[in-house]
Amino acid sequence: MAKTILVTRSSMPTYEEYCEEIKKLWDSHWLTNMGAEHQKLQSNLEEYLDCPNVVLYTNGHLALENIIAAMQFPKGAEVITTPFTFASTTHAIARNGLVPVFCDVDPETYTIDADKIEALITGKTVAIVPVHVYGNICDVEKIDEIAKKHNLKVIYDAAHAFAAKYKGISAANFGDASMFSFHATKVYNTIEGGAVCLRDPALVKTLNEMRNFGMRDAENIIYAGGNAKMNEFQAAMGICNLRHLDAEITKRKKAVERYRENLGGISGIKLCKPQRDVESNYAYFPAVFDGFKATRDEVFAKLAKQNITARKYFYPLTNSFECYRDLKTAGAGKTPVAAYIADRVLTLPLYADLSEDDVDRICEIIMK
Repeated sequence: MAKTILVTRSSMPTYEEYCEEIKKLWDSHWLTNMGAEHQKLQSNLEEYLDCPNVVLYTNGHLALENIIAAMQFPKGAEVITTPFTFASTTHAIARNGLVPVFCDVDPETYTIDADKIEALITGKTVAIVPVHVYGNICDVEKIDEIAKKHNLKVIYDAAHAFAAKYKGISAANFGDASMFSFHATKVYNTIEGGAVCLRDPALVKTLNEMRNFGMRDAENIIYAGGNAKMNEFQAAMGICNLRHLDAEITKRKKAVERYRENLGGISGIKLCKPQRDVESNYAYFPAVFDGFKATRDEVFAKLAKQNITARKYFYPLTNSFECYRDLKTAGAGKTPVAAYIADRVLTLPLYADLSEDDVDRICEIIMK
């Protein structure tokens, strides 16, 4: 039977390194509620990301939901975002009682098309939630200019952009806040997990309370908060993985370069060009099958037959979900560029331990 290759594989430290990191938990019996490992990881991330305020979460979705809630927008207000994203982004907006307004994407980077944002702004618009996609960075300068002009908040879904930089600045430091996902499938993981990175220190207190049932202290409950705290075992995994992250990204880069050698210049296969001034994290490797001898779905099926898992990512668009069909910008036809990409894109397997031979095998199956 042919070797199985999954679309991603979680980076992990050695068993011994992780056991050494968690050994002290058996002494303290402090397993959650912002213990020593949690505090250590927070400090490490603030240094690594060069960001003054990092708030840790048990997952990225709750991190995004909480930072939107912390802005205290009026119910029914509009938030401009992109449909070319995972369901979490749109759900985080809607679950806060806000209305997602879908903007089309740039045909080269697949991030929100900043030139189309202003036309969607109304008297009800309060924020923009752009998404860095596959490690591609949004047009942060144009978005910042629009936000300042119209007095809007900008909250980045940076789930795909951990360790990525634009002009030497970490993706953690754009907009009013940025959310990272530390899910097991990401470049950097804490098993599950996430974080909000932000400029305003006043919001840190709010987020700390919201993620802990709204408790200011044992006798004062300020918000109808939830439970979104990162536990000590998650934090310990994050501490270990952060030590090896730069080396893991270097390995991912080698796999990406091998894909580019094999598939670059092939008629009917479009690859994302490296972005100017962006230091990539090589999070995903998307290929758009447009005029190739096989369709995206046919390539997907052929790879699956050989025990190779690719992913139609992102498909379908969130503005085509049944739960959003009544919105004024719902329907893939309202965002034609995003729809075109979603119908043709396939993210190919990519992770640090993916060998060049495995990349060659994947590309050979595609080319045949």
